[in-house]
Amino acid sequence: MSDQSALTTTSAKSVYSSIQSFESAQRIAASLADSALVPNAYRGQAGLPNCIVAIEIANRMGMSPFQVMQNLNVIHGRPSWSSQFIIGLIQGCGRFEGFGYDETPDGCQCVARLKSTGELVDGPRITLDMAKKEGWTKNSKWSTMPQTMLRYRAASAFGRFHIPDLILGIQSVEENEVIDAEIEVVEEATESKLDKVNEILSTKTEPQPVPAAKPVPDVIEPDDFFD
Repeated sequence: MSDQSALTTTSAKSVYSSIQSFESAQRIAASLADSALVPNAYRGQAGLPNCIVAIEIANRMGMSPFQVMQNLNVIHGRPSWSSQFIIGLIQGCGRFEGFGYDETPDGCQCVARLKSTGELVDGPRITLDMAKKEGWTKNSKWSTMPQTMLRYRAASAFGRFHIPDLILGIQSVEENEVIDAEIEVVEEATESKLDKVNEILSTKTEPQPVPAAKPVPDVIEPDDFFD
């Protein structure tokens, strides 16, 4: 294996495909990190690695790094597309026609027709009942703009099924917002805290009696050395 092949990856589009590509990406990332127009996660020295990742994603998607940065958010440590961006990908990828929403007061489903075959395709139907059971309604927007949230969820679901290569397996902001840590709660016994403290402090053996001190005479006898 040559030194050059050892330093390359399989994708020529990747910023990690060669040392030259990586150095070029670093220079581009540095200029982006200095811009006040990019989101905070990409600014300054701390945001430089995020800029390089955004350039990598942009290269694979064939779009501008700035466009990726404006639509890729970090939620709970996970990269997350905005739902508007996923909708834009569906409408602008050129694979579908007649993309729209089959809506009811309590549900929404995305539908479209494949240009290549004319087949009608759809995504999962998202309902308010589903949102409540899945815990999505923790986001206050479900109470203020439920129909919009239904559309966002329906579009994200449609994208996962029909354009997974374009969204690169990255979930939407709304999907990652509701990820909660699972904490196992162990019920504490009814024993009081004071009883526990007494148990810890109690000695393991029976207490031993302390011998009484010998009385000290009031009159001190003279030392025989001075006799």
